Amino acid sequence: MRSRHVRSRRVDRLGAAVVAMAALWCGGFLWFVDEVPQRVEDDSTHTDAIVVLTGGRDRLTTGLDLLEAGLSQRLFISGVYKGVDLAEIIQLGRGHDSLKQAVVLGYAADDTVGNAIETADWAKEQNLRSLRLVTGAYHMPRSLLEFRHALPGITLIAHPVFPDAVKSREWWRWPGTAALLATEYSKYLAAIIRHWFLPRKAQP
Repeated sequence: MRSRHVRSRRVDRLGAAVVAMAALWCGGFLWFVDEVPQRVEDDSTHTDAIVVLTGGRDRLTTGLDLLEAGLSQRLFISGVYKGVDLAEIIQLGRGHDSLKQAVVLGYAADDTVGNAIETADWAKEQNLRSLRLVTGAYHMPRSLLEFRHALPGITLIAHPVFPDAVKSREWWRWPGTAALLATEYSKYLAAIIRHWFLPRKAQP
């Protein structure tokens, strides 16, 4: 009887812990969704370079449009697939042939951590002090976290892009968007934990 009672208490404690963790996750998730940008806060400040993280035509088009508008003289596109050349990138971006000399492609990154490291290496080579970061709005919180870790001291201006397929304003009505945000939030938490336990120099 005693052992059964002990097991029962352990099960109760485990259940309470699971419920508490789920409640914390849900509360954090609602905070995260609120942190996802709903608009571009700064669309006029000039920066040393514009950085686009690959992942959609809207990002490329936005980056090229910003370059053409004169918000910077350089555009770095991080995470380009091997074999994709500048002509293809320009074509995907609706054609900005006159901007070719200002565009640099980065092929080393496979994920957001890689984007930050690849960009940091390039920014150091170019002696840059400010960057305008272009990526999906849902991806912006984690991107800023990784870039601030990899590029301390460099001013970052967020320039979120809002894909039509991502319904972040009413995400609860769209299962695909809800799943995307939940996945992104979990990755964001993992990034926070990794930065807590790994010093900057230990990053890959």
